[in-house]
Amino acid sequence: MSLTKDELLALVRKGARNMSWQEKLRLIVLLSLPAMVAQISSVAMQIIDAAMLGHLGTKEAATVGLVSTTIWLFGGLCTAFAAGFSVQVAHHVGAEDLQGARNIIRQGLCAGLAFSLVLAMIGLILAPHLPVWLGADESIWAGASEYFTIVALAMPVLELNMLAAGCLRCSGNIKVPSLLNAGMCVLNVMFNYLFIFECGMGTAGAAWGTFLAFAITMVLMIYFMVIRDRQLRFALDADGSRQWHVHRYMPTRMTLRKALVIGSPISLERGMMCGAHIAITGIIAPLGPIAIAANTFAINIESLCYMPGYGISEAATTMVGQSLGAQRKDLMRSFAWIAVALGMSIMGVMGLLMAVFAPELMGMITPDANVVELGSEVLRIEAWAEPMFAASIVAYGAFVGSGKTLVPSLMNMGSIWIVRLTLALLLAPSMGLKGVWIAMCVELCLRGLIFLARLRSRGWSNVSIISEKVVFLPPIE
Repeated sequence: MSLTKDELLALVRKGARNMSWQEKLRLIVLLSLPAMVAQISSVAMQIIDAAMLGHLGTKEAATVGLVSTTIWLFGGLCTAFAAGFSVQVAHHVGAEDLQGARNIIRQGLCAGLAFSLVLAMIGLILAPHLPVWLGADESIWAGASEYFTIVALAMPVLELNMLAAGCLRCSGNIKVPSLLNAGMCVLNVMFNYLFIFECGMGTAGAAWGTFLAFAITMVLMIYFMVIRDRQLRFALDADGSRQWHVHRYMPTRMTLRKALVIGSPISLERGMMCGAHIAITGIIAPLGPIAIAANTFAINIESLCYMPGYGISEAATTMVGQSLGAQRKDLMRSFAWIAVALGMSIMGVMGLLMAVFAPELMGMITPDANVVELGSEVLRIEAWAEPMFAASIVAYGAFVGSGKTLVPSLMNMGSIWIVRLTLALLLAPSMGLKGVWIAMCVELCLRGLIFLARLRSRGWSNVSIISEKVVFLPPIE
């Protein structure tokens, strides 16, 4: 009889016996499936959003596409900050120190709110100037600035949602955050239709619809984490006084130091990589609205291929992190390789399907024949890179779980800045958007190779952790 997810996780934490490779694969699949569903739902939401904007016109699609890479930058910084705390939760859960895990969550919520408010202020300052700096046509400046302003206001909501979802996943609860994020996609489509078409708000309506969907999901995510989750709910630390103790939420020096060690390289990498994407957007922008729209829509469709990889990557982070907390380095390496092989297989098949049905997929988003033709061509170029892209995505998730994020972050940065950006600059003048995507394909294949080489070396798994045991002091009378 097959063991349940919780029973398999108990084998990891307690080490009662060695796990077979079938049990390891089953656990990776059980953890990956809900995350993959949520990731694919998220991409479906983006595609539906793009389709709604695409039917408004190419200009509206270009408006959103212009600032999308900068939005990825801000979202990447939020993801990195959340990872600094959620990975620590995985380590504490693996060591069966659940009180320590809950303490990390309290500190993360406080620190995350402060960080995201600063990020929102920076976004509001940048919003009026960003379209001008990116060299876009003056006709889309106002719409792009308005869209980015609304997204900047959503940063606190986004950060708290990511933090809560990450902590739940790293504790082994993949189902709740996956279902809530899938539900968020449905809400987003409903709100976007209401605001874009019924209220006639255009691109601003798309931004407000996303904001509201994120806000509702964030409230539910935190509710399930702090009140309902059987391992993480704060009531398990109740001392009978029913008082809200501020000192429990103040980040300690050790927690912040660990969060910085884990999250800072990710933040730097996300910042540098999104900076490269922004630079590439600057290369594409002079090619005209058709190229901008085709690039934006093609990226949305390609996301269908690599989102399963990110779902498996989340499972790899959880399993490597908990294995490290349980001091089982053999499991760390084994889980990492099984997850990478699974990701490469799935994304290879997805890439093949994308190449075959590229025109049909593009036609679902936009009726513009020129955009469909150009988008289909670049998608078929990118399909070749999907298996190696999977290797880099999933291996990176394993490295994050181990807490050793500096080297893989530098690998990502070097690959995109040295290889992709250089090739894009060389190929875009003569080949247009196709040249930019050829550069992307070559770079992703190279990136996958160097990540596999890093995974083969054992340096990434030669780590240990020092748990910070937590004792709650009684309130001062």
